[in-house]
Amino acid sequence: MASPNCSLKVNRELLDPSFESYRLSLDSIPTYNVELDAAVAEVKLKDSQYTLDHVRAFGMYNYLHIDPWYEDSVYFVDSKGRVLNLTVTLDTALGKPREMFLFESDPSLCEGEQLCASLSLTSATWAALSDGTGKLTLLRTSKRGESSHLKWEPMFSERLGEPFIIVHSLAHVRSHVHTIEVLLLRVQKDQSDTKGSGFSISLEWITVDNSVGEEEREVRKYGMRKRRMMKGKSVPHYAAVEPQGKGVVVASEKPFTFTEVDGLPIEEPPAENMEVETSDPIYFWQQTEEDVTVCVRLPEGTTKDDIRFKLTVDFLRVRVGDYAPLLDGQLFAPVDPEASTWTIQDDKSLEVSLQKRSEGPLWSEVVLGNRRGEYLMNDEQKSQLQQKLSYLTAEDLNPNPEKDKPPCNAQDLEDCDMFPEDSSTLMRFDGATLKPTHVVSLGSHQFLFSVHIDPSEMPAFCLRHDVDALLWQTRTNQDNNIWEHISTFNALGYVQASKRDKKFATCAPNFSYTALCECLRRVFIYRQPLPVDTVLFNRKQGRQVGQVAKQQVANLDTNDPVLGFRATNERLFVLTANNLFVLKVNN
Repeated sequence: MASPNCSLKVNRELLDPSFESYRLSLDSIPTYNVELDAAVAEVKLKDSQYTLDHVRAFGMYNYLHIDPWYEDSVYFVDSKGRVLNLTVTLDTALGKPREMFLFESDPSLCEGEQLCASLSLTSATWAALSDGTGKLTLLRTSKRGESSHLKWEPMFSERLGEPFIIVHSLAHVRSHVHTIEVLLLRVQKDQSDTKGSGFSISLEWITVDNSVGEEEREVRKYGMRKRRMMKGKSVPHYAAVEPQGKGVVVASEKPFTFTEVDGLPIEEPPAENMEVETSDPIYFWQQTEEDVTVCVRLPEGTTKDDIRFKLTVDFLRVRVGDYAPLLDGQLFAPVDPEASTWTIQDDKSLEVSLQKRSEGPLWSEVVLGNRRGEYLMNDEQKSQLQQKLSYLTAEDLNPNPEKDKPPCNAQDLEDCDMFPEDSSTLMRFDGATLKPTHVVSLGSHQFLFSVHIDPSEMPAFCLRHDVDALLWQTRTNQDNNIWEHISTFNALGYVQASKRDKKFATCAPNFSYTALCECLRRVFIYRQPLPVDTVLFNRKQGRQVGQVAKQQVANLDTNDPVLGFRATNERLFVLTANNLFVLKVNN
């Protein structure tokens, strides 16, 4: 597994430390019901699909698909093999879903258990469709918002082996060649996994384009260009292809690695011999609660004119002449550049003094991921460390229960305080080398949901940070911090953990609200704080309340389980086996 080399940088300006709670609002939510002519094409899990990965991938599949390019337009597949669309213009005059495409799936051609049909809207004029038997179809849809009456036209169709679902797809044009990137997910039996569940997870990244054509005037046909296979041991929480197909981003509990390209295994370089010479550290460093001192070795004859030094709040680069940097990367914690200095000592070493922006917390390293330095601990720090770890060597389980900080009692923890044992990772793989370039250890940051905010960018994803939920957007054009914190949903991390029957979660593209739905009937809406019209006071603190965050609950008139759940800026769409409900959330 690749070591973490970057971190998620929280934008403090988007946090609200004074947030108190959500106030239950009894305002009714207008709800409109569309009865379906045929049931949704739900495929229930078979007895052979018994693992947690099967439940996550197929049992919790969202059968409803929203169109990021055209507002308030959703798609789903029914039991007759029809791709149906409902576009809302007036809530009180909802029409019947309109047929866009009809496909016939042949279970006899399926190489394994048939899965649910899956749809991915690739661009404003293209879509990718899987029939659940291992067949991929790429469809030209025309401009769906303007030509919703036109049927979709299949431009590519091919069987790709075992059944799969489509996780993500996108289209791009380069040098007059139209290319479509599709990411497929499979849960496959693994005979070599004797100690685990007996299954492995594969993500297949395929590329289809229309570069085939013997003559310039000939109509170019779409064909398969490349197939790349990734393997892992857990269903990813999130997987998406970068714009222009430059890479892949995967978030999962257990790491993924590329194993095949066009059916040929990737040859890994032989493992290095264990008897490797240990190289001397190129720098030594010490720290106090206020500052960090780094001493970097310099080549003989180095002068101050040879030093290339760059320091920002969270970035350090030390270079001698045109040689490779001795230190280069993101700092462990923010510093004060104006209060930090560097000097040359005896023409042999460069001494850098970094002033910590926040006093107290000790650093575990200077530059994230850099292991070429040696930490020198003074006697006082050694003594403090021994005292902190003394309870680990005590003969009694709790030798001194009267201390100010007694040991943690697991019985005092609530269910929403528990986190998975496995530490999830967020990884970005380069499309050319197929190697990870950015790795983030998510630790206790529980994955909540993903959502399309901007159709020109990758889907955003939401993580739990303490009690809040933070929304992150991938920005591949940034070198260091490619994941940007774009919004915060106050206390949602804590609230959603208390919903034991929660099935889906999502948010509005303009961040005005978040929504959770249970397996049956109930929908919870949490709005961002808004100014109040009347004067309110907090009785406990004796201060005036300027904003209130409202919570609303909607009960659907159905006994069918929820199969799909999507949100727009104004509406929530809830799909069951026989009904499509439209909730008017905002005006």
